[in-house]
Amino acid sequence: MFITRIYYGIAYFIVLLFEILKAEIDVIKRIINGDIEPVVVEIKTVLKRPVSQAILANSITLTPGTLSIDLDSENCILKVATISPRPVEEVIPFESYIKGMLE
Repeated sequence: MFITRIYYGIAYFIVLLFEILKAEIDVIKRIINGDIEPVVVEIKTVLKRPVSQAILANSITLTPGTLSIDLDSENCILKVATISPRPVEEVIPFESYIKGMLE
């Protein structure tokens, strides 16, 4: 059990770094092209613990081009501002790693 949580923690860190680098390149391209269409989306999360939800919200904010605006812990809903419309899977690709690590 403990080893599994460590594995998910390491995987989360690697995926987070990869997503930050990928988002940086995407934001640079969008700035150069002027392809910016800000959107606010509500995302339903499967994470139940408030600490897990807070880590997810902070991870989203760390990723360039996205910003966590609000977290409703009781209903498991995050409001996220993005620089352009994106599928939910692209906004929170690390949710499963946080779930494996903390829940």
